[in-house]
Amino acid sequence: MMKRRDKEHGSMPVLKDDLQEGRISRREFLRYATLLGVSTTAAYKIANVVNNGEPLLMQAAQAANIPKGGVLKVAYRVVDIDDPHTYAWGSEVFRCVGDYLTRTDEDGVTHPALVESWDVSDDIRTWTLNLRKCKWHSGRDFVADDVVWNLKRVLDPATGSSVLGLMKGYMMNDEGTALWDANAIEKVDDHTVRMNLRNANVAIPEHLFHYPMCILDPDDGGKFGVGSNGTGGFDLVSFDLGQKAVMKARNDYWGGGPYLDGVEFIDLGDDPSAEMAALASGQVHGIYAGEVSQLDVYKGLPGVKIYQAATAQTGVLRGQCDTAPFNDPRIRKAMRLAVDPRQALEVAHRGVGAPAEHHHVAPVHPDYHELPFMERDIAGAKQLLAEAGYPDGIHVGDVACKPDPAWEILAVQYIVEQWKEAGITADINVMPSSEYWGIWTKAPLGFTGWTHRPLGFMVLGLAYRSGVPWNESKFADPEFDATLTKAEGIVDARERSKVIGKLESIMQERGPLVQPIWRGAYAAWTEKLVGVRKHPTDYMNLTKWGLSG
Repeated sequence: MMKRRDKEHGSMPVLKDDLQEGRISRREFLRYATLLGVSTTAAYKIANVVNNGEPLLMQAAQAANIPKGGVLKVAYRVVDIDDPHTYAWGSEVFRCVGDYLTRTDEDGVTHPALVESWDVSDDIRTWTLNLRKCKWHSGRDFVADDVVWNLKRVLDPATGSSVLGLMKGYMMNDEGTALWDANAIEKVDDHTVRMNLRNANVAIPEHLFHYPMCILDPDDGGKFGVGSNGTGGFDLVSFDLGQKAVMKARNDYWGGGPYLDGVEFIDLGDDPSAEMAALASGQVHGIYAGEVSQLDVYKGLPGVKIYQAATAQTGVLRGQCDTAPFNDPRIRKAMRLAVDPRQALEVAHRGVGAPAEHHHVAPVHPDYHELPFMERDIAGAKQLLAEAGYPDGIHVGDVACKPDPAWEILAVQYIVEQWKEAGITADINVMPSSEYWGIWTKAPLGFTGWTHRPLGFMVLGLAYRSGVPWNESKFADPEFDATLTKAEGIVDARERSKVIGKLESIMQERGPLVQPIWRGAYAAWTEKLVGVRKHPTDYMNLTKWGLSG
């Protein structure tokens, strides 16, 4: 049995030197030190992170005087919640009732949750998860068997969880059909679980916070709804699809709080103006993710405060690579070259964010690798079309998309209009959001919004690794897969960035997507809300929030 470390991880001296010499920021140090098993308190002490003489987040959180009572009403789409392990979005209802093994905060630092601490071997292949001694709402002890069951369920291809995309490279066999080893997930004792990896991966604690990696009670059989067991701060007391979900606070939460008496998620449909009207009239207390076109209006609403975050949120227009004409990489690259990312940012997102480079790794990622910017090149796009057998242009079909948020439609309209100059034409098929999310991985051509992940290689594994559930483009490239697995095992962000650069180049040259923008994100909340910070992935830490007045 591996015991708790009595010495630091072998990579820590390099991290300390990098911090001392200014090669990495304090935030980057905190992120990697905690991933390697250093406690948050110890990592902050090493980094000496201060702001006006006080450690960031920690003393501020301890000193916060969160008021108690009140029911928070949130404008939020109330979608199908039946199986949290297969969520494509909309996890906040579960997040109230249940917990995750870890939590990555608003600064990208990963903290213990149901895992109280973790140890990692020097080769980053053995991760020992030391579980918190707490109880389910039913009164049953939370134990290792619960974690083992959840891990095995999300990694079962029959489940269809996107967690498989994150973990396939280090937990599964070559075919992705089963665990790579019978002891890949090992119960050490009732409060210790060990993950024995096939290949090294530095991001295990962050993977454990991927929102479908939620911890369900095995006795519920993977299903979730009113009355489901959990370990979180609330109970789900009513749920009306497309209308409202009502949460009631518990008084026995292991994590402290909640301070609210309850939370109501209210579905106001696809029209963002309905959300604005609801906030202005007091029907809701906040908008967890605002539409960029309405930012100035929200700023002018009395009693409303805006919270913003730099993010890797984006949208991608992709064809499915196993379907003509998108099975020809020349067609896919021509679709990229026909678009001006800088102008797309202005048109679709009012310049709020940053132009993207068609490879789905963002400048905010610590392992981002800067390449020469992929400029619009109409002549180059036309040449590729001619080489592919379409000298007179090509009609690529219908772009499936949804109306909410509105910037997505603007982006699709702009891309389709820009394509025309290169001889590429397409129609736009706008469908209700609920309908789109039922077909998003099936449409031959579609536009999908993707949220923020804290490391550059995480979304690459979720969206573009061969054969994983969220690979909506059906992209399958052995060199890409092998390079991605290599990148996942490199601790040093500078060295990993070099390998990420190769992945970025593959995506630009033969990848499946047109991705012109990174979008800035904001939330609008009543100024009476206390304790809130904007998470780059739009998560709400509702057990730590309170209402004043």
